[in-house]
Amino acid sequence: MNPQQNHDRTTADLIAFVRQHSPFYRDLYAGLPAATADLTALPLVDHTAFWQAHGTTDSQVLTGPHDDGIVFKTGGTTGAPRVSRYTREEWRAMCHRFGEGLPAAGLLPGDRVANLFYAGELYSSFVFTLNLLQEAPIPTVQLPIGGAAPLDTTISTLRDFSATVLAAPPTSLCRLAREVVAGPGTLPDVRLVLFSGEAFYGDQLALLARAFPAAQVRSIGYASVDAGVLAGPVSGESDARIHQVFTTDKIVELLDPVTGEPIVEPGRPGRVVATDLARRLMPVIRYPVGDLAEWTDFPRRRFRLLGRSEEGARVGPVTIYLEDLRAVVAAADPHHRVADLQIVLRHRDELDELVLRLADTTPGEGDRQALAHDIAHRLTTTRPMFDDHVRRGLIHPLAVEWVTAADLTVNPRTGKLVRLLDERMG
Repeated sequence: MNPQQNHDRTTADLIAFVRQHSPFYRDLYAGLPAATADLTALPLVDHTAFWQAHGTTDSQVLTGPHDDGIVFKTGGTTGAPRVSRYTREEWRAMCHRFGEGLPAAGLLPGDRVANLFYAGELYSSFVFTLNLLQEAPIPTVQLPIGGAAPLDTTISTLRDFSATVLAAPPTSLCRLAREVVAGPGTLPDVRLVLFSGEAFYGDQLALLARAFPAAQVRSIGYASVDAGVLAGPVSGESDARIHQVFTTDKIVELLDPVTGEPIVEPGRPGRVVATDLARRLMPVIRYPVGDLAEWTDFPRRRFRLLGRSEEGARVGPVTIYLEDLRAVVAAADPHHRVADLQIVLRHRDELDELVLRLADTTPGEGDRQALAHDIAHRLTTTRPMFDDHVRRGLIHPLAVEWVTAADLTVNPRTGKLVRLLDERMG
């Protein structure tokens, strides 16, 4: 049996399995023929419906009891936390698959790797990085420093152990780089910086070049807590946005944002939709990841990330889901002053900024500032991670722009409102 035939059989087995064991997928596929095995015949997962069906104590998504493995928080508000569940074998396989991509990212035998991701509170990044380095096919020495350590302590540890690799989100790396420039000036032993969770921008790269002059900046790979691992870096590729799908057990589709049709030609932006053939406890099948990408080499399944789509706004390392933002605005606006809203993502002064563009039904009347302040306060309450990162100087505070409905950007082909504009990639 050739690899494609094996892929098709695994897909068919997964579809049959979830229809039998997951109430959510059974209902989602209820109108399809019993023998459906074609992935593209399946509807996309609706995020709101998915997470409403999957609670912390009761889940219609899971295919069975979760009695061995690990749980991680994947965003959402304090009132509606979102958690992803993995069996022990699923987690081990996921870390192994991602670890296989580390040589392409530039990791070398004997590297001393400083893990500066965040740990605790059900965050995945620190634990995931620790585990994938253990699964990597080359030997390394791990320095599990964490993202919450004081910067002076972090710098001392990096110097004491002559760290050669840093692994962290871009915002944390920039914060560290500013401290290095202000203190010792440079850390010349650092030859590789591995990042994930956000994009890197030109001003941030310039800052890192000052602090770590010998370092190359590379993506550690492409993954999310909810969708799992999807793709690894491409060896020798200078553009860190380009990744290659782990085609053994991951399927990535790029779909036209307007028509939903599959994209196979290079250079045409599409929504990233993921299917994981290996996860059975909490299946992920045709799940919109929340990013836009374009194929650079479809036969080899290589793509370039372009920014966020409309599922959620990624501000630094913090994800804010659009339905949560709409709920915050609605709660602060009982008199319906806001006709509609648009989310804009910007990047300035080395930090990301979340902008709420509000269409005012009564311009010139009432106190816009008070309503904007109430919205910001409610966001702080419902998404404390956002406020925490603002206070630590990792992202800009929420900005509010008042406009008319005519000022909101619409899709030129359909006339529909574009709910999220990512201006950082332009």
